[in-house]
Amino acid sequence: MSQPTWRPGKRVAIAGGGPAAVSTALAFIQRGYDVRIFERQSECKPIGGAVLLNIPVLAILRSYGISMENVGSFTTTSFQNKNGHERVQLPFNKEIEKRMGIKGWQYGVLRSSIFQKMLNLLPSNVIYTSHEFKSYSELEQGIELTFQNGEKVIADLLVGADGIRSAVSRQAFGDPNLFHAGIRVWLAWCNQIPDIPENHGVISHDWQYQASFFPMLHEGKPGFEWWIVEPSHDGKPVPENPKEYLSNILQNWTQPLPRLLEATNFEQVYRWEIFNRPSMKTWSVGRVMCIGDAIHPVSPYAAYGLGMAVEDGYFLARALDGVDLRDSAAVRAGFEVFEKQRVDYVNHNMEFARFSGYMFHSLPWPLAKIRDWIFDYTPILGNLLKKDYLKKAEEQTMNMKELHV
Repeated sequence: MSQPTWRPGKRVAIAGGGPAAVSTALAFIQRGYDVRIFERQSECKPIGGAVLLNIPVLAILRSYGISMENVGSFTTTSFQNKNGHERVQLPFNKEIEKRMGIKGWQYGVLRSSIFQKMLNLLPSNVIYTSHEFKSYSELEQGIELTFQNGEKVIADLLVGADGIRSAVSRQAFGDPNLFHAGIRVWLAWCNQIPDIPENHGVISHDWQYQASFFPMLHEGKPGFEWWIVEPSHDGKPVPENPKEYLSNILQNWTQPLPRLLEATNFEQVYRWEIFNRPSMKTWSVGRVMCIGDAIHPVSPYAAYGLGMAVEDGYFLARALDGVDLRDSAAVRAGFEVFEKQRVDYVNHNMEFARFSGYMFHSLPWPLAKIRDWIFDYTPILGNLLKKDYLKKAEEQTMNMKELHV
């Protein structure tokens, strides 16, 4: 394969062409490495609807060169029950806002929009489409990749960013032991609707469903993303009429959620069965590092899957900054730095999200009613969010000093 500027000691091969791969590519290119993304499809194309991005992720994207002007706006997040009773409001950390120069904590964006902005930053000759990863072989000072089309390439480093059913991860670690997380997610977006407060998002629950919305921008125009989480299992039938099905779920829900469904083009509604894998204590073997869904698929209760994938690529390149990638000992040392920064942090978020999904969607009716009373009338939910969701993320953000303004 012809490889322009493919210098020994600088060669980073990435399997997969999603946000984790592109973030990794951008971060390594900024540090002077030669990068190739190998995508099995005919193009790198995002899958899914809207996502939430938090401040550290936005700061990383800003460092790559993405302007924050048309990404979106800060949002106050309110956790409620289905009747609109507020349980807790997610607090802003004023010191983080000051350090990062970005207001709030989470921003709603369309996955396709933000991913396209990332793709636009890549130089030409980085993405190689129709290259489905088949296997790798470690060499004395490198690693050889083989693709299903028969082509081979030698690199210094292989990053597995090829999704939840990663072929790289399977060769490196064996069967991922994927399991259904017990939930199904419906994701969609719609245009702006009058009379809904600006900069305000809601995450609400009844005893078995979650229904939520966030303001967002699409191509500079305001709108809303919304999602519904329901109990599910592997093989659960898919409703023939999703709009009718979801409208029935929300028929007694407080506004504006029913209005958002009415304003939605259901050809733009995405459905996911959520699968996870057991938490891994190491993400690397030899010259191979796996990131994103390839090693830590995240339940939507973290609201952080795409964000953690973007962070992975940034932190990996930072840990290997200046390393001659032919030097296996130096690569291993960089991997250890990266894993120390990321593995426990990400596993904590994965496990908290998994616990939250079980707590909100798998408890039997009597226990669910007790849970709801506790969340409605005590500060327990707020304490859980501050301790298990915000605290570690805020600590990480404060330690990303190179991104402070």
